[in-house]
Amino acid sequence: MDEVSLNSLPLPEDEGNEYGTEKECEMMEPDVQKSPVVTQRNNEIVPPFVGMEFESYGGAYNYYNNYARELGFGIRVKSSWFREKSKEKYAAVLCCSREGFKRQRETNRIRPETRTGCPAMLRVKLVDSKKWKVTEVSIEHNHLITPASVQFYKSHKSNSFATKKKLQLDCETVMLTNKLLQSFTLDLWDHETLSFDERNALCLDLDTQLKIKEGDSKVLLNFFCRMQLMSPNFFYLMDFTDAGHLRNVFWADARSRAAYHYFGDVVALDTTYLMNNYEIPLVSFVGVNHHGQSILLGCGLLSGETLVSYFWLFKVWLSCMLGRPPSAIITDQCRAMQRATDLVFPGVHHHISLWHIIQKVPEKLRGFHEYESIKSSLSNAVYDSLRVDEFETAWAEMIQHHGVGNHEWIQTLYEDRHRWAPVYFKDTFFAGMSTTQRNEGMTAFFDGHVHKQTSLKDFLDKYDLVLQKKYQKEARADFESIHFNPVLKTKCCFEAQLSKVYTKEIFKKFQYEVEEMFSCFNTTQIHADGPIIIYVVKERVESQGNRKEIKYYEVLYNASEVEVRCTCNWFNLKGYLCRHALTVLNYNGIVEIPSQYILSRWRKDFKHMHIPDYGSKDVDINNPLQWCEHLYKRAVQVLDEGIKSQEHYKVTLQALEELLDKVRHL
Repeated sequence: MDEVSLNSLPLPEDEGNEYGTEKECEMMEPDVQKSPVVTQRNNEIVPPFVGMEFESYGGAYNYYNNYARELGFGIRVKSSWFREKSKEKYAAVLCCSREGFKRQRETNRIRPETRTGCPAMLRVKLVDSKKWKVTEVSIEHNHLITPASVQFYKSHKSNSFATKKKLQLDCETVMLTNKLLQSFTLDLWDHETLSFDERNALCLDLDTQLKIKEGDSKVLLNFFCRMQLMSPNFFYLMDFTDAGHLRNVFWADARSRAAYHYFGDVVALDTTYLMNNYEIPLVSFVGVNHHGQSILLGCGLLSGETLVSYFWLFKVWLSCMLGRPPSAIITDQCRAMQRATDLVFPGVHHHISLWHIIQKVPEKLRGFHEYESIKSSLSNAVYDSLRVDEFETAWAEMIQHHGVGNHEWIQTLYEDRHRWAPVYFKDTFFAGMSTTQRNEGMTAFFDGHVHKQTSLKDFLDKYDLVLQKKYQKEARADFESIHFNPVLKTKCCFEAQLSKVYTKEIFKKFQYEVEEMFSCFNTTQIHADGPIIIYVVKERVESQGNRKEIKYYEVLYNASEVEVRCTCNWFNLKGYLCRHALTVLNYNGIVEIPSQYILSRWRKDFKHMHIPDYGSKDVDINNPLQWCEHLYKRAVQVLDEGIKSQEHYKVTLQALEELLDKVRHL
C-alpha cells in the first residue's frame, strides 16, 4: 500500500489576471473532463456542507464550480495532495478565485490586485479509496458576489468540465449531514428487535417521501443557513431515501437546546399538524418551563406516521440533546410512534396523552345508539377512579352495560390502559403536562400561527417571530415573578411561605389549592401503624349539573419523616401539593411545607440556582464544535443572571463589552 505523503504538492496557481482564458483553466485541472457530473434535483442547487460525498474528484470539482456559478464567483485549485509511489491524488482544497493575494514580481508591468484574501473554500479527501468526502467548508466571502459577473471568471468559460445545468441532489452522490453531527451515523435498525411485520413495513416505509411543494427544499436550506449564521449552535439534519428524495427533517434552535438543560424532565410530542391534513407535516417537541408555559424543544417534518420516520426523528433529537433522555415522554396513540419510543427511549416512562384519547371519542364511538351514555361511562371510569380496582370495576361495568367489549378501539384502549389511565402512573412526575381533569386541554405550541393552509415558506418566515414572542413572554414572567409580590387571599401559613418561592403563575395555581382547603370539611384517622397514619379527607365537589357531592380522599402521613401522599396523586401530576395533603399537614400542626414538596423547577430563581451539567471536564480542547457547545451554554447562564435587575443588566453588559474587547485583541 502506498504511503501517504505529508507534504503539500499544490498545483501551480495562475498568477495572471483572474479573468483568464479557457486554455488556462483546462491546464489548471485537466482530469476534470473525465469525471461524472453530480445529478440534479428539482432544479435546485445545494450549498456545500461537511459530509458531502462524491464518486470522484472531478465530481466534487464540478459540483463546487456549478455552485460558484449560481452564486456569482469563480473557483480555482489552491492545493492538491498525492501519494508518493502511485502519484494518486487523495486530497485537495478548492477555493474562491479571490483567495489569498498575488505575489509581486519584478516587472515593469504592474497588474491591478484582484484578490481580496477571500476565505471561501472547500476541502475534499479520498475516503477508503472509494469516495471523495467534504471535510471542511467555508461559505463566507469578503467581497461582493453577483451571478451577472460569472461570464468573466475563467472557471466558468469552459464547458469541458462544468455543465450548464444546475446541480441536482442525488443520494448516491451526496449525503447531507449537519456540521454538528459530522461523526453521527444512524445505525438505526437492529433487526433482532423488530417483529416480522415490522421488518416488512420497514422495507416499504424506507421509500416514503416528504410531501412538500416544489421549491420548498430550497426554502428549507435557506432557512437553515440563515439560522446557523445567526447562531452557530443551531442544529439541523435532513434524511433522504436511497433514490435521493427528501424524507424527514429535524432542527432545533439554540434557545431550545439550552432550555432542555433546565426543563428536559418531561417532553410531549405534538403531532397535531401531522395528523389533521395540514399543509405542512410538522411535529414538535414541547416542554414546560418554570412558569408553566409551553417551550419548544425541537421541530421536525415527517414523511408520514411510520416507524422509520419516528425512529429517525427520536434518534436525531436525542443526539441533538447530547444523548440525555427525559424522564417521561408523552405521545398520542399512534402505534408506530409508540414502538419507536420504546426502541429509542427504553428506560423512559412513556405516557399516551389522555387528551388525545378523549378527542377521538366522538370519531370512534358516535355510531353507537347510546353514544352519550357510553361517553359518560368512559369519562367517569377515567376521571373519577382514584384506585386501580375502581377503574377496573367501572370499565367492566361500562363494557357489560353497553355491550362494547368487541369494539376494536375500546379493546386497544384497555390494552394500553397502563399508559394513559391516571390511576396507573401515580409514581411518575409529569410537570403538569398530563391532562387528568375533565376541563383540561392541551394547546399546541404553534396554535394561532399555523393553519391548515399555512405553507412551509410562510411557517418558516414567521418561525423566529413566534419564538421571539414566546421568549418575551417568558422574560416578562421572570421579571414579574422576581419584582412583584402576589396578594395573599388567606391567612394560611402555606400560602405566605410559597408566595416568596414560586413563580407568579405556579403560585396562583398553588394558591387555588390553599383556597379550596375550605371545601375539605372533615379529616378522620382510619389507620395507624407507628408514625404512619392514614386519614380520610371529605371534600364537597361540583358534579355534573352543578350539583354538590361528597368525595373521599385517602391521605397517608408519616409523622417521623413529615411525608404526605394523597390518592389523587396531585403532587406527581402537577408538582405541588393538593388541598387534601395540605389539609392533613395543617391538621397535624405543620406550619411549613417540607422542602421535598417544593420543587426547584417551579422556583422564581430556578435558572439562577440551577446550573446544568455543562460537561466542562469532558470538553475536547481540539474540537471547535465542543468549544461552541460549551461556550454557548455558559453564555446562556450569564444571560439569565443579567436579567435579574437593572443593576444586574448594567454590570453584565459592561462585563460582556470588556470581555469582547479583550478577546478581539488576543
